[in-house]
Amino acid sequence: MKKQVVAIAGVTGAVGQELLNCLKNRNFPISEIRMLASARSAGKKQEFMGKTYTIEEMTEDSFEGVDIALFSAGGSQTKQFAPAAVKAGAVVVDNSSAYRMDPTCPLVVPEVNAAAALTHNGIIANPNCSTIIMNVPVWPLHQAFGVDRIVVSTYQAASGAGAAAMAELEQQAADWVDKKPLTQDIFGRQYIFNLFSHNSAIDPETLYNEEETKMIKETKKIFDDEDINVTATCVRVPVLRAHCESVNLTFKQPVTPEQVRAVLANAPGVSIIDDAENNQFPEPVLASDKDDVFVGRIRQDPSQKGGVGIEMFIAGDQILKGAALNAVQVAELLLTKE
Repeated sequence: MKKQVVAIAGVTGAVGQELLNCLKNRNFPISEIRMLASARSAGKKQEFMGKTYTIEEMTEDSFEGVDIALFSAGGSQTKQFAPAAVKAGAVVVDNSSAYRMDPTCPLVVPEVNAAAALTHNGIIANPNCSTIIMNVPVWPLHQAFGVDRIVVSTYQAASGAGAAAMAELEQQAADWVDKKPLTQDIFGRQYIFNLFSHNSAIDPETLYNEEETKMIKETKKIFDDEDINVTATCVRVPVLRAHCESVNLTFKQPVTPEQVRAVLANAPGVSIIDDAENNQFPEPVLASDKDDVFVGRIRQDPSQKGGVGIEMFIAGDQILKGAALNAVQVAELLLTKE
């Protein structure tokens, strides 16, 4: 397999650092790697695979000779620099929301719609983290039984708001113990021992926040099914790096928990933790640093007549499968084209 020249845009962030780990752990074929970030990070050193690299400021000239550019630098940076990367001949896998709903740009979860990655125009979008984590287990159930409606409530970790938010949660824990005023630079409120509606902007007409809207629209695009009904409530909880989600499904036919378990037992990217006897189910600490999405609390929803309702609880590492791992898996799909 041909080795690739890879650029990491936004290498100093939490996802950028995890991209490096994923490339290393998955033995991605790399001939050269370029560490790119903002001007304030330029000149810093970055270790990777036994070598020390100097981080460069990302410019429009950073992508000459690059085969794959993994972007995790935010939407504005993607809009500014991704076109230059494509013009230079690179394929961009972008972790921001900049191109997710662009009809010319595929939105890919490899366990769901891998083929879409091979029909790109230079940019492939990585979906929102909460969307990815939900879609990995819901898709095989949709294929098997037909999902009519998804009602999801999320419990989202600090990592979704970046490394600074994770640091603030840790700092608030220290502040609390030391009986100091809580540091509130990121969220402007107490985070430790608290939870609150997701910090994205709320649409004044729908009253859904951006995170909820992303889950709705992105799922329809990834599943290639505009008729699937999705509603979401997204909440930030004081957890470092793994999102949890309560997922209520309405199927087009009667489905039992045993049938759901049988499908998920063979689904890629899914691990079942569903031990009712010992009250062992998915938890953030169990999902952290793990590639799979964990699924449990699989049970019938008695409020839905005819046996068409199923409840389940899932957990997935937001930085890994919710971001970096998914992007690297997409990059791996590109290698199959060669």
